[in-house]
Amino acid sequence: MGAKSTADDVLSGVRLGGRRFLVTGAASGIGRETARALASHGASVVGTVRDLAKAATATAEVRHAASQAGGSLELLEMDLASLQSVRAGADKLIADGRRFDAIIANAGVMATPAGKTVDGFETQFGTNHLGHFALVTRIEPLLVDGGRLVVLSSQAHRVADVDLEDLNFERQNYEPFLAYGRSKTANALFALEFDRRHRERGIRAASVMPGNSRTNLPRHFSEQELQGLFQTVGRARAEAGLPPGELKAVSQAAATSVWAAVVAGPDEIGGKYLEDVAVAPVNDAPNPFADGVRLYALDADKARRLWAKSEELVGAVLSPAGNGRLGDPINR
Repeated sequence: MGAKSTADDVLSGVRLGGRRFLVTGAASGIGRETARALASHGASVVGTVRDLAKAATATAEVRHAASQAGGSLELLEMDLASLQSVRAGADKLIADGRRFDAIIANAGVMATPAGKTVDGFETQFGTNHLGHFALVTRIEPLLVDGGRLVVLSSQAHRVADVDLEDLNFERQNYEPFLAYGRSKTANALFALEFDRRHRERGIRAASVMPGNSRTNLPRHFSEQELQGLFQTVGRARAEAGLPPGELKAVSQAAATSVWAAVVAGPDEIGGKYLEDVAVAPVNDAPNPFADGVRLYALDADKARRLWAKSEELVGAVLSPAGNGRLGDPINR
């Protein structure tokens, strides 16, 4: 298995009947392919989507693939940019009571214009990190003992560490790709701390660099801007003596998520950052477009502090009084 492996390659010979998965962002791109791969091998998949009507059409092929293998796809409306929407969706899952073998936190936005979520958080940090933090910590009891959490990070984590003192770009000028990089580092740190907190139940968590592929994730880039980014990446890799970066097919981009959720050994991946269906090497070179993981994305102390800050921020929004004061951590 490697960079060119597909999700179906990873699951070759694996039957997932009786197993249940949650995939966020299941209506398009890597999330839809992840859901298809799991369901086409017999799994029951719950996919979160922002628009149920549009998602029903977009996921028709997933449901067809599931029907051929005894799997299923159920859609759950949820907007990760709204903590109230996240909580409502999470509470539906809790009321249902069925357990999950793995949660794949796949959804995200990239390089958005300056803006805030409905709760007042910088859009990318609020959506990519806080939305998933609120969801996963609330439904954590639904994960089976020995289950998995897979959080999609990105090579873009190499652009920037999180800034715990300025999460909303209130002290500096907003830069879309810098904000994206910070949110992807936050994703990796979330997986690291979740793994530490829940490994006593045999639950292991890992972050994943899926690989660059042509999905609608970079929809805020014009075609000219996107081609410029590819050229910048190519030059940076060439200057560092690295081979050119290659775009993956979406089926290849979903492979590492599926591997981490189903196939990989728990001790092999727990607390790790993964890419190309393997544990990524540590590479602390400043080149933002190199392979591997930067050390700050594996910083256990930073992960604990981000968790505490995230509890405060989410609790302030979801406190019973709704008055902006810190509420109880949502997973207590």
